[in-house]
Amino acid sequence: MNFDPNYSIGHMEQGVDIDRLIEQLKEITGNKHVLTDESGKYYFSKGYRYGEGQALAVASPGNLLEAWKILQVCVDSGCAVIMQAANTGLTGGSTPYGENYDRPIVIVNTMRIDSIHIIDGGKQIIGLPGSTLFSLENELVSFGREPHSVIGSTSIGASIIGGICNNSGGSLIKRGPAYTELSLYAQVNEKSELTLVNELGIDLGETPEEMLTRLQNKDYTDDQIQFPDKLASDNEYEQRVRNIDADTPARFNADKRRLYGASGSAGKVAVFAVRVDTYPAAKRQKVFYVGTNDPDVLWELRRDILSKFKHLPTTGDYLHRACYDATKKYSKDNFIVIHKLGTGYIPKLFAIKRKVDLIASRVKFMPDKFSDRLMQFLSNFWPNHLPRRMEQYRDLYEHHWVIETADEAIEETRVYFKEYFQEREGDFFECTDKEGAKALLHRFVAGSAIGRYHAIHEKKVGSMMSIDVAFPRNEKDWFEKLPPEIDDLLEVKLHYGHLFCHVFHQNYIVKKGVDEKALKEKLLKIFDARGAEYPAEHNVGHEYVAKPTLEKFYQTLDPTNTFNPGIGQTSKQQNWR
Repeated sequence: MNFDPNYSIGHMEQGVDIDRLIEQLKEITGNKHVLTDESGKYYFSKGYRYGEGQALAVASPGNLLEAWKILQVCVDSGCAVIMQAANTGLTGGSTPYGENYDRPIVIVNTMRIDSIHIIDGGKQIIGLPGSTLFSLENELVSFGREPHSVIGSTSIGASIIGGICNNSGGSLIKRGPAYTELSLYAQVNEKSELTLVNELGIDLGETPEEMLTRLQNKDYTDDQIQFPDKLASDNEYEQRVRNIDADTPARFNADKRRLYGASGSAGKVAVFAVRVDTYPAAKRQKVFYVGTNDPDVLWELRRDILSKFKHLPTTGDYLHRACYDATKKYSKDNFIVIHKLGTGYIPKLFAIKRKVDLIASRVKFMPDKFSDRLMQFLSNFWPNHLPRRMEQYRDLYEHHWVIETADEAIEETRVYFKEYFQEREGDFFECTDKEGAKALLHRFVAGSAIGRYHAIHEKKVGSMMSIDVAFPRNEKDWFEKLPPEIDDLLEVKLHYGHLFCHVFHQNYIVKKGVDEKALKEKLLKIFDARGAEYPAEHNVGHEYVAKPTLEKFYQTLDPTNTFNPGIGQTSKQQNWR
C-alpha cells in the first residue's frame, strides 16, 4: 500500500496517530519549530539539485536532547525519519523521494544545533549536527589550522556531519575523503528500540539524556577526553593516490575500507557528533595553470608528480574547454557573488533562490526556475570576469589543469614544469595571487553550469544527467571518448574533475526525446567495463543504486529501515520488506 502524503492533520494514518504525533513534536521544540504546511516544508523536502517528496512534518530541534526526544517520539509512533542538515547534497539523499512509502515521514532538520568544540589545541574538533565547514574554517583560523575541506562544500554551507555521512570530498589529495571512527549516534535496533552509541572517545556519563546534555554544554574536562586507537581522518589516502599502477580507484563511496559507524552511513543512523582531525594551514600558496591539446600530456604529468615529487600539490582540478565556456557564461553570477561578497554569502544566496522559486511557482504567468532565468539575465550585463592569460589559454588549449601548491611544493612544481614543457606540447603559467584565486573559483563554480544551462534551454533539450565516477589509478585513457551511438544522443557534454585521484564529474544533457534512463544505463555499463566506481564522492542518494557492500552496511546500521528509507534505491518499506 502506498502512503498518500496529501492527508489532513487530525486522523490515523497507517497506524500513526497524526494529531498526537504533531502535538508531541511541538511540545518538544515549540510550535514555530514544527512545520506542517506545504509552503513551510517545501524548502526542506526538495533536494538542492535532485529529488523531492512529501513529509508529514519538519521538526527543528534546538539542542541534542530535543533531537533525541523527537527521535523517540517518531520511533514510538512508527514513523520513518530523515535526518537533514544544510540539504546541499547533489543526489537527493537528505529529502524524501517520491511517494511510495509505507509510513509517514518526519524530517528532522538539525541546523539549529550548530556548536563546534575545539579540542587538543585545535588538532581535533567535535562537530554537532548543524555545524558547517564554513564555520569551522573560521573557528580554526586563530589556531593556524584548516578543516577537511576549504572550498566546495565549505562554500555552499554543507555540514561537517553531512560530509562524514557521505564520505564526501577527497580533492585535497593529502587529506582524502571525510572519515572518522569517533562519533556519537542513535540507531534503532532489531527490537525497534532507539539506542545511543558513544564512540566519541569522551566519558559523558551513562544515560542518553546525561550524555547528550553534557556534550551540548561542553560539560567535560580534558581528562575525560580519551585518545583511543581509532582514526579521525583517512590516514592512508596520500599513499593510495601515489599508487599510480593500481587497477582500482583511489576513492569511492562503496569502499568498505571507509564504512564505519557514522562514516558512509548516508543517514541510516542519527548522528549527534563527530570528532575529526584538522590540518596545518599553509604558509604560502601558489597556483599553476596548465594547458594542452593532448590528454596524454596530463596523464604523464600526473604520473610524474604522484610518483616522483617529495611534496605533493594541494589540489589539481581539471576543466575541459567546453566546460570552461559553459562555466564562464552560465556560472558567472555565482562567480561574481563569491568574488565580491565572499563564500559566507553563498548559503544566504541559495536560501533566497529557493524562496524566490517557491513564490514564482504559485504565480501562473511566471516561468519555471525563475531565479535561474533572472540571474542569467542580470549576469549578461557584467563585463568579462576572467583573467586575460586564462582566456588566451582557452583559445590555445582544449584541456586545462589548475594545480594549487603550498610551501615546499611550490618550488618543486615550478622547477619541474619549466623543464617538462621545454620538450612537450602545451604550456603553463604561474598565476599571480589574483589570477590564482579566479582560476580556482572558476573551476569551483563549474558545478552549477549544467543546471543553469538546462534551466534556460529546457524546452529545447532533453533531460540532464550528472555522473560522478572514479576511474582506476592506472587508467591512461581518462578523457572520455564515447561510441557514436551514444555520443550522437547527447546535446551537451561538460567534463571537469580531480585529475590526481581520477575522479570526474561527467555532466550531460541529452537531446530532446531521448530516453535518459536507458542512456544512463549504457553509460554506466561502459564505466563498469573499465573498472570504474560510481558514485565517487556525492554518495548514492536516490540517484544511484547502492552496491551490495553499501546495502549490507545500511541494513546492519538500521535493521528496521527506520532512517532514510529508500536511500540508494533500496527498499522504502519497514523492516526492508
